[in-house]
Amino acid sequence: MYSLPIVLEATLNGLLTGAIYALVALGLTLVYGVLHIINFAHGAFLTAAMFAVWMAVTFLGVDPYVAIPFLTIVFFAIGYGAQRFVIGPASHGDDGNILLVTLGLSIVIENILLAVFRADTRTITTDYAFEVVEIGPLLISQARLYGFLAAVVVSGLLWGLLTRTDTGKAIRAVAKEKLGASLVGIDVRHIYAVTFGLGCATLAVAACLLMPIFYVNPRVGQAFVLVAFTIVVLGGMGSIPGALAGGLFIGVVESLTGLFFGDSLGQIGIFIIFILVLLLRPSGLFGARA
Repeated sequence: MYSLPIVLEATLNGLLTGAIYALVALGLTLVYGVLHIINFAHGAFLTAAMFAVWMAVTFLGVDPYVAIPFLTIVFFAIGYGAQRFVIGPASHGDDGNILLVTLGLSIVIENILLAVFRADTRTITTDYAFEVVEIGPLLISQARLYGFLAAVVVSGLLWGLLTRTDTGKAIRAVAKEKLGASLVGIDVRHIYAVTFGLGCATLAVAACLLMPIFYVNPRVGQAFVLVAFTIVVLGGMGSIPGALAGGLFIGVVESLTGLFFGDSLGQIGIFIIFILVLLLRPSGLFGARA
């Protein structure tokens, strides 16, 4: 049996890790909330963002946290362009086609990364990666603490964008009623692309926060997308507060499961939660019933 300080430390570190998971899930739930589809290329875009962080650190000597504003803009543009000029035209407005196109895009991105970077696993070294913050008897990872604070800030900014700006109102209008939004003059294709761009921008932030404490290879995004999908289902499809709350909860579940059953079994708790949510509350914690 573990002592109380060890359990509390695992819980706090789980919360901090869960905040970064929530960032990955935010983009997924935002795209679902507007386009009403699951973006199968989400993991591939995350992997690409993590490789972009690795290159910025390795070749330019830029700290991953300093790279956040630049990479956020770059990946917003990439996401906007992918939706406006690839996914939208190729799908011809059919949701089933969008699923297939994003799946195909995921395969293309992963294979390009594999061809360029091979299958090698890469990491970066920072001065603060192994630093800890002491809170009484508890030791908290400094990098994860930064990630938690950034996740809260990004979630707040995204919520403010959706509720306080004209673009946000247009996004919510398209999510609610696409035809009605187009009738009042909203450019639906542009809003779709903006939403997809925002989803990729959140991935860029998540990648910058992940790289000091994690590694990257061409297929690493798949593992994160499985966790992110669980978070989206738990929090409620399309719900930003749900994604944040779900991410924190899943982070704690993973951390405590790993503590009591071993790191190799840490994600079993996540998928047990996933099955229970599907059985007992398919709409999620913050989702509305149909």
